[in-house]
Order: sequence, then structure tokens, then C-alpha cells
Amino acid sequence: MLFEGGFTFTNFITDAFAIFMFVLWFWLLIVVSGDLFRRHDVSGLAKVLWVIAFILFSYIGVFAYVLTQGRGMAERNQARAKEARDELRQIVGFSAADEIAKLDRLKSAGSISAQEYSQLRAKLVG
Repeated sequence: MLFEGGFTFTNFITDAFAIFMFVLWFWLLIVVSGDLFRRHDVSGLAKVLWVIAFILFSYIGVFAYVLTQGRGMAERNQARAKEARDELRQIVGFSAADEIAKLDRLKSAGSISAQEYSQLRAKLVG
């Protein structure tokens, strides 16, 4: 406990906050480390230096990686999600032509408007 006096509300809140901060740091460390080790554009030496920064400077190292590589992390996550989605579509047998045919049936049945049809069709084609 941080403060004297046994179990008090202030001690409880302080301990809960400390645990929350540790869990937050640990989660960020896992996310950042996962991104770092999946990268192919960073040398092994740079990866080792980042890991040393994560260990020695705990919060500062993780936050520095997020600040300097955050945009790239988001782009790599989107690319991995798109690859997984495309792979799943191949396995399941997704076809843009099949989906357009379904959209045509929905439009002719009056379930969707012409504007919704054109928006959904554009997503499928583009």
C-alpha cells in the first residue's frame, strides 16, 4: 500500500490504478512487440534495440514506439486484416459476381434503394 493507515478507500483506488497501469503497459508491450517482430522492413539490430528500450525504459520505450511507428502499425494491421479477409473469401468461395447478383435481387424486390445498390456495388467492385 502506498499510504499508511491500512485498508482505506484512497489506498484501494491507488492500488487499483497501479494495477490498471501495469495491465495497460503489458497489453501495449504485447501489441507493440507483435508489430515489431512481424515487420520485415526493420533489421535484427533495430529490433534488438527496441526490445532493450522496452525493457530498460518500460513506459517510455513503448510510448516512443507508438509515437514513432503508430501510423505504420495501423497500416500494417489494416493490410493483415485485408489479407485475412481475402483468404477467407477464397476459402469460402466468395465471388463479387455472386454478391452483385444478390444485390440485383434485393433491388428488384425493393429491399434496397437504387442509391444503396450503387453504394454496395461500388464497394464490391472497388
